[in-house]
Amino acid sequence: MKFKDYYETFGLPRSATQDEIKRAYRKLARKYHPDVSKAADAEARFKELGEAYAVLKDPEKRAAYDQMGSQWKAGQDFQPPPGWDAGFEYSGRGADDDLDQSDFFEALFGRQARGARQPGMHARGEDHHAKVLIDLEDAYRGAQRGISLRMPALDAQGHVVMRERRLDVSIPKGIRAGQHLRLAGQGQPGHGEGPAGDLYLEIGFNPHPTFRVEGRDVFLDLPLAPWEAALGCSLPISTPEGSLQLSVPADSAAGRQLRLKGQGIPGNPPGDLYAVLAIVLPPADSESAEEAYRAMAMAFNFDARESTRKG
Repeated sequence: MKFKDYYETFGLPRSATQDEIKRAYRKLARKYHPDVSKAADAEARFKELGEAYAVLKDPEKRAAYDQMGSQWKAGQDFQPPPGWDAGFEYSGRGADDDLDQSDFFEALFGRQARGARQPGMHARGEDHHAKVLIDLEDAYRGAQRGISLRMPALDAQGHVVMRERRLDVSIPKGIRAGQHLRLAGQGQPGHGEGPAGDLYLEIGFNPHPTFRVEGRDVFLDLPLAPWEAALGCSLPISTPEGSLQLSVPADSAAGRQLRLKGQGIPGNPPGDLYAVLAIVLPPADSESAEEAYRAMAMAFNFDARESTRKG
């Protein structure tokens, strides 16, 4: 996927006001409209203008796009960084159902494709949405956490600014990535006497130095010395709940997964914890170590390539 510089599409700086963006779009859209322009790339340019305007005209999409900063240039290989949109609050207004969206647009804004409601005299406020990252340990035990959310708005000069608010949130034990927490009445205020909307928090996990998560199951890499894998052993391993003793069977190969039933994220049923075995060779960095390896080579009638072919 290639990065798209929507400001460059209009020839504008990132500091451009909403009015400047609107004027640039109208001017270029007239120039490259397929029914008017004779340029060979008119249709493609018109499509690019439409996509860029769909983002920059909408304060929420523009703020999300700007949040990634200017470290990428147009045409560079790009993937949204993990958790790039965490803490960003949005209402989901401004869906562009008739827009032929690029992969780049979908990667950033696909989840915001919600239509806007027309408010009545006493209409309920719109629901808001945000993604928040929690620690894996919070899903095991439950927690009370303070979170900061950023919501875009326009200032008096027509620039997009971010307004921040803090909320205290109860993280329930057993919550999984992708699930949503509903905070009643924390969305947009209602119109007239209408009630406020709700805030939906999509849960994700902060990167963990030891564990990775798939659904309710949790995985960790377990380094073993060759003799531990060959002869078997019992050793302590760390889990999000504390330390457990794990028995490694003899003749265990690299990549084998040892399952600790019910030690994953709590639930009904709970997930499992998997120790993924990795064989770590001691370095031959001394004369005695080299001699030990030579003794192994003489003691075993073993061809690693032949063993792999047979497997």
